[in-house]
Amino acid sequence: MLWRRLAIIGAALALLTGCSALRMGYGQAPQLAWWWIDGYLDFDRAQQPRVRAALDQWFDWHRQTQLPDYAGVLARLRAEAAADVSPAQVCRWNERLRERIEPALERVLPAAAEIALTLTPAQLQHLEQRVAKANEQFRREQLPPDPAERLATATERLLDRYESFYGRLDDAQRRLVVESAAASPYDPAAWAAEREDRQRELLAALRRIVAERPDPARVQATLRTLARRFDGSAQGALQAQRLRLAQHHCETIARLHNSATAAQRQHLRRKLGGWEGDLRALAAEAAPALAQGEALPRR
Repeated sequence: MLWRRLAIIGAALALLTGCSALRMGYGQAPQLAWWWIDGYLDFDRAQQPRVRAALDQWFDWHRQTQLPDYAGVLARLRAEAAADVSPAQVCRWNERLRERIEPALERVLPAAAEIALTLTPAQLQHLEQRVAKANEQFRREQLPPDPAERLATATERLLDRYESFYGRLDDAQRRLVVESAAASPYDPAAWAAEREDRQRELLAALRRIVAERPDPARVQATLRTLARRFDGSAQGALQAQRLRLAQHHCETIARLHNSATAAQRQHLRRKLGGWEGDLRALAAEAAPALAQGEALPRR
């Protein structure tokens, strides 16, 4: 979904929190990322400096090389937002945002592979327990027993997201969102099952890495494949469902945008412009560019 992809370009932050929060939050991102990752893997004293160093360098690289590109994407999107859009146009923007994931993934793989080779069976058991806990929360939030409650919750999330971009929606626009949510091909049960399948693949792959200690190139290849699957490279019926869902979102966004008033479009363009300015400011504050391929610092 386009607006969800916009969140991705904030690099591990909730970009939808607003301009000032974006600038403040990005500076704290390495520490927030550390807390999140350590919560799942419980790094020991020997691993901690390495992981922190890897995160610091990744965010340094990201700030210097990726944020200017993201700002350019937002500038182009802001310009197009002044006019009506087609579903195909929305889907193209969604794909452009998705493409920004690949460079970030490739940059992190060498360090991720190196760290994966240091994991222990106890850490993988801890990871399995934390994943199970996260899945319980996901199912509570996404799969309440009452279908009507499930639909109401999904609709409210969509309304909140759209109003964060356009401001207050009118009655006709809210009906459009309600009808779109009711007609959505999104199947939270299938999504939960796929998510859990991918997690089992990840755990199985990490156990093989811990047991066999393959060379780092093989570990990187394994992690790359897993990451791409998590990003939606499913096959068969599940992939067909993903494509239907993406098309549904593109059609809904186009209809909503084309119904927007001049004031609502201006609200959207101001928000995108604020993010663009923050990203450019963050990039300008970066230290001198890192040399390509520079080794991760040791602490």
